[in-house]
Amino acid sequence: MKTKFSLSTLMIALLFLSSCDLINKITDKNTVGGEQSPMGAVGATVSGSSASIAGVSGLNATVNSLSDGISSFSGSVTVTNPIFKNLAANFPEVVVSGNTITANDWKFKMTKEGIEYKTGARAGVLAKYSSSIGDTYKIGNTNDVRTVTSKSSTDDFPYGFMYIKVMQIEEQNSFFNNVSIQKVIYYANHKYGLVGVKFFFNDGSSAHFPLFWSAVN
Repeated sequence: MKTKFSLSTLMIALLFLSSCDLINKITDKNTVGGEQSPMGAVGATVSGSSASIAGVSGLNATVNSLSDGISSFSGSVTVTNPIFKNLAANFPEVVVSGNTITANDWKFKMTKEGIEYKTGARAGVLAKYSSSIGDTYKIGNTNDVRTVTSKSSTDDFPYGFMYIKVMQIEEQNSFFNNVSIQKVIYYANHKYGLVGVKFFFNDGSSAHFPLFWSAVN
C-alpha cells in the first residue's frame, strides 16, 4: 500500500512539473528574457538609409532611458509618403507634423534573446532569435500574430558591406489593410538585432528599409 502511494505521488508530481514546463514555454514564447543588450542601453542609436526610400528619409533614434529592462527611444524621420503618414497616425507615441514624424517615448525590450515592442495596442515580440520556422508571437490583446516564416542557414542577406543570416517574421492583419499595406516583414539577426523592415502595399509594390545600430549583441 505504501509503495502504491509513493508511485502515485511521484506520477502526480511529474505530471504537475510537466504541465508547469508547458505553461512556461507558452508564456515565454510571447515575451523576451535574457541578458540586457547593449543595443538598448542609454545613448545607443539606430538609423536608416541615407537615401530616400519610398518617400522616407533621415531616420534617427536614440535610447534616452533604460528602466527595468525597458528602453525608451526618441527620434524623428522625414516622410512624404501619405501611406506611412497614415500608418504613423495610428500609434499614440508618434506625432505627425507636416513631413516630419517624431516619437518621444517609443518603448522596446532589447535583450540578447530578442526584441519586444512594449508600447500601444500592437505591443509584442518582434523577434526571438531562438525561434523556429512556424513559431508565432501574439500581438497585444488582439487575435493577430507575428509568424516566423524563414531562417537563413547561410550568410545570404545583404547588410551594409557584408552578408548575414537573418530570420524573417511576417505580420499580416486588418490593421495594415486600413492604411493600404498588405503585410510587413521584419528581418532580425542575433548579433545585429532588427536589421530591416519591408512593407508590401496593396497595389503590389514594396519598400525595404534597412536599420543600422551603433551597438551589437
